[in-house]
Amino acid sequence: MAPLLPTISDPSQLRGLDRAQLKQLADEVRACVLDNVSRTGGHLSSNLGTVELTVALHHVFDTPYDRIVWDVGHQTYPHKILTGRRERMPTLRQLGGLSGFPQRTESEYDTFGTAHSSTSISAALGMAMAARQKGEDRHAIAVIGDGAMTAGMAFEALNNAGVYEDCKLLVILNDNDMSISPPVGALNRYLAQLMSGQFYAKAKTVGKNVLSKAPPLFELAKRLEEHAKGMVVPATLFEKFGFNYVGPIDGHDLESLIPTLENLKHLDGPQFLHVVTRKGQGYKLAEADPVAYHGPGKFDPSVGLVKPATAPKTTFTQVFGQWLCDMAAQDARLVGITPAMREGSGLVEFEQRFPERYYDVGIAEQHAVTFAAGLACEGLKPVVAIYSTFLQRAYDQLVHDVAIQNLPVVFALDRAGLVGADGATHAGAYDIPFLRCIPNMSVACPADEAECRQLLTSAFEQDHPVAVRYPRGAGVGKVPHATLDALPLGKGEVRRQGSRIAVLAFGTLLYPALAAGEAVDATVVNMRWVKPLDRELLLDIARTHDAIVTVEEGAVMGGAGSAVSEALQEAGLIRPMLQLGLPDRFIEHGDPAKLLAGIGLDASGIERSIRERFGHLLDQGFSGGKSRASAL
Repeated sequence: MAPLLPTISDPSQLRGLDRAQLKQLADEVRACVLDNVSRTGGHLSSNLGTVELTVALHHVFDTPYDRIVWDVGHQTYPHKILTGRRERMPTLRQLGGLSGFPQRTESEYDTFGTAHSSTSISAALGMAMAARQKGEDRHAIAVIGDGAMTAGMAFEALNNAGVYEDCKLLVILNDNDMSISPPVGALNRYLAQLMSGQFYAKAKTVGKNVLSKAPPLFELAKRLEEHAKGMVVPATLFEKFGFNYVGPIDGHDLESLIPTLENLKHLDGPQFLHVVTRKGQGYKLAEADPVAYHGPGKFDPSVGLVKPATAPKTTFTQVFGQWLCDMAAQDARLVGITPAMREGSGLVEFEQRFPERYYDVGIAEQHAVTFAAGLACEGLKPVVAIYSTFLQRAYDQLVHDVAIQNLPVVFALDRAGLVGADGATHAGAYDIPFLRCIPNMSVACPADEAECRQLLTSAFEQDHPVAVRYPRGAGVGKVPHATLDALPLGKGEVRRQGSRIAVLAFGTLLYPALAAGEAVDATVVNMRWVKPLDRELLLDIARTHDAIVTVEEGAVMGGAGSAVSEALQEAGLIRPMLQLGLPDRFIEHGDPAKLLAGIGLDASGIERSIRERFGHLLDQGFSGGKSRASAL
C-alpha cells in the first residue's frame, strides 16, 4: 500500500479520499507525530488523541475558508502536518522553527493564535458573526477540551452564542478525560447521525410549530425529549444555552465522525458536538500514562521514557513542592491551591499527604485567586501555585479581592522569565511590572534553589500578599537547607565588591551578573526583593558608585530597573543607569540559554553591554565622593 501522507500538501487533497484512505492517512499522521516528537520533544498525548478528528474536520470543511480554532493549541501537530508544514516538523519548538501552538503568522490555516485555554468559543463566535455581517457563507469551528470547559470564559461565550440562531458556529467538545463508555457504539453512532440530520431538525421545528398552539402539550413534549436524550447524552445543559447538542461519539471512528460533521455542516444555528477521544491513542505507552507523555523531551519510541543515568538537578518547582509539604506539616493553616496544574506546579506529594488541604479548582485562575481570598478571610493561609503567565488572567481578582483587602495570600509564581520551547505565550515576562504597582503587594526574586525555599518561608510569614517568582527548571544547583528559615523582608546583600560600577541583580541572573562583574570589576548586589526594595542598601550603593546596572529576567518596561530608578529619583540621587532585561517585544520559542544569549542576558552579554555603555569608567578611579570601602 503506497503511503498517502507524502501526497498531501494541503487539506484540499484529502477531501477526495475515501474512508479507507482516510483511515490509512490517519495512521500515517499518527506515526509522523510520534516520530517527530520523539526527536524534538513536545506535546505528545494530546496530539495522538486528535488525529482522526483533525482528518475529519479538514475532510468535511473547506479550510482555511472555514475557520478552525483549536483551544489551547497543544494538540495541533496533526493539523500542522496536514496543512503544508510536514517537512518542517523536525524544527518543532526549535529556535526559528515551527511553534508548538497555532500562530497566525505561521500559516493561513492557523486562524487564531492560542496557547492559553478556553478562548476558542469566543474567538470562533467572533469569526462566525463577522462572516454573517460581511455576507460570507463560512463556518467557524471551536475545538475545546473537557479541561478547558472548566473555565468561566468558555461558558460566557456559550451564553452569548446561544442567542444568535443564524450563526454558523460549531463547538466540538473533545472529551479525553474518560475512556469510551458503553453508550458510544453502533447504537449511539446511529443516534448521533439521526440527531444531526435534516429529518430530526425539521421534525423538531414542525413539532414546535404544531404544539406551540397547545402550550401544555408543547411543554410535555419538550420535557419528554430532554429526558429521552438525557438517557444517552448529557444534552440538557448545552441545549439550555441555545445549542443543538449531538453526541457523545467516538472521536477515533471516522465512520462516525465524518457523516455527523457533514450533517451538522448543513444545520442552522449554533451546534455542539461531543466527541470522546483518548490521550495517547495508538501508542500504548502514552495510552497507559498520558500524563508522563503529555510533554516529554526526546526519547526512543521503541523504548519509551527512561530515567536518566544520573539524577537531574532539583528544579525550582520541586523545591516549592517540598517546601509546601514541610510548611504544611508545621502550620495547619496552610492550604494549597492550583488551577489545574497539579503536576506542573509540583503539588503531587502535597495532594497525597494533605488531601483535605489541597484544592484543584480547574482551569479557573480568576476563581482560584478569589477562592484564596475567601479562605484567607477565615484565618487560613492560602498558597496559590500558579504559572506567572496564567496569573495574568486573574489580575482584577488580584487587585480587588486580595490586595485591597490586604489578605495574606502567597503566590508561588512558577515559570517566571523565559520558558524556552513554549515561547511567548507561556513566558513569565510581565509579573514584576504588573505586581509591583499594586499597593500591599510584595515581590521576591530568589537567585537560586536554596534562596527560593527561604523566600517562600519569608512570604508565608507576612500578613499581606506576597509573590515569589522563580523560573522553569533548575538553577545553579544550590541545595536548600532542610529547615524553614526565612530571609528578612526587603533586604538584599552585596555578593561582590568592585569599583565605580554596581550591578543590581534580581533573581537567577545574579550568577551571570557575578561572572560579568568579575570581568569588569563591578560590585554585584543580590537584591532579592523587587518590592519592598532595600532602599538603605540601594542608596549606599548609589552614593559610592558612578553608574548602576540592573539585571532582571522580566520586562524592562516598568520592571525592577524602573523601581530602582524611581527610588533614586525620589531620594534625589541621579546616577547613569543601564537597565537590562527582556526587551519590548515577544520572545520566540527556542532553547532558553540561546534565547537569553540572543538578548544579551548571559554573562558575556551583560559584560558587553556594560563595556559599551560605561567603558569610559572602567579605567578611571572613582569620582563619586567618599571611598567605597568606607561606605560599605
